[in-house]
Amino acid sequence: MKITALWVYPIKGLRGIPLQEANLSRQGIPHDRTFMICRVADDGTLQKVQLASHPQCALFRQDFVDEGSSSSSSSSIHVRYLTPEEPLLPHRPEHDTVLEVPLYPDTSSLERADVNLYQSMVSAYRMGPKYDAWFSACFGFDAVFLYIGDQRRPVLGTFSPKTLQQKQQQQSKNNGGFLSSIKSYVTGSSSGNQDGDDDDDDDDDEPDWITFADLAPYLITTESSLANVRARLASGDVDMVKFRPNIVLDGETEFAEDFWSELSLRRTNTNTNESSSSSSSSSSSSDTPAFIMSKMCGRCVSVNVDYATGRPADGERGTVLKKLMSDRRVDPGKKTAPVFGRYAFLSEALVRAAAAGEDTRVSLGDEVGVLRTSEERPAWDWPNKDPSAARFYGQKA
Repeated sequence: MKITALWVYPIKGLRGIPLQEANLSRQGIPHDRTFMICRVADDGTLQKVQLASHPQCALFRQDFVDEGSSSSSSSSIHVRYLTPEEPLLPHRPEHDTVLEVPLYPDTSSLERADVNLYQSMVSAYRMGPKYDAWFSACFGFDAVFLYIGDQRRPVLGTFSPKTLQQKQQQQSKNNGGFLSSIKSYVTGSSSGNQDGDDDDDDDDDEPDWITFADLAPYLITTESSLANVRARLASGDVDMVKFRPNIVLDGETEFAEDFWSELSLRRTNTNTNESSSSSSSSSSSSDTPAFIMSKMCGRCVSVNVDYATGRPADGERGTVLKKLMSDRRVDPGKKTAPVFGRYAFLSEALVRAAAAGEDTRVSLGDEVGVLRTSEERPAWDWPNKDPSAARFYGQKA
């Protein structure tokens, strides 16, 4: 399989930024969902602003400016509000201005605010009145603009490969080592360390964490599964942007990703030998363990949003979720939502490579392989509707 698209969403909920190449890190593609917009509720609490509840998020375009600059002070995100043909709001001057957001804000003097994202808590940084006012004018309600900075959100349930492995090991002890059928039902991964490394690595002891990404650092989808979705509509008018992935693969068989456990990257190493009279080069390829697959992505009404109007789409284009309901409610842990795509975490092999300063870039056209599969689909177990499960990173469950 090959990578056909790469996407990053610096400000959660807004339009994504397509990339030609991207570095891979433990927390996802750099800058992914490091900023977030919240709505101030009547009681003063902060509520997440996302496409499902606020389809007007689709009207905000964001672009990197000097993202690769050696000077962090010049790197920024430019945000524009794209007024639709039928405006949602009375015109405001902010609708015609570009908001410049520093990619690396100085947090030393910023106030903090607690945010609850699906019971995964974080004390984020408030970017300040200038940003709050701009988003408030463009959304039409009191908004707060947040930056996660050096803060962390915990990964709940067994979405994290580390948490899953610990649970499996404990179950193995409790069941005398007989665990294979239970294990594959829960997540579809085999026992033992996913990368075949010793369990006493110091870095392995640190729990996984995420930014403002919903539930995992990566979301992976395939073109072959999108073709199945398009075939359900007479017009075939369904764009992959509706599913907001980070990595898109061409795929081989529709929805085969339901059963993936681990993916590899085909990495090519080129060695060049030069002499005074001649030069020669040789290259070798190897399959590097790259992604440990987590749960399936349950879909919501955000797939029905019309990105041109900032409203739910009219006609057949507004029925994508309903079309998927017919046969894609296949998650044994969450039967209410149809699934499309898989959440994923970076393999420890690539995490260590990145920490060592090695090249972890991927580009469009790079080859991806399936290292392991499961006979069963993984089961959703994130306690997003259980207030008693709410916690900050580092707090015990």
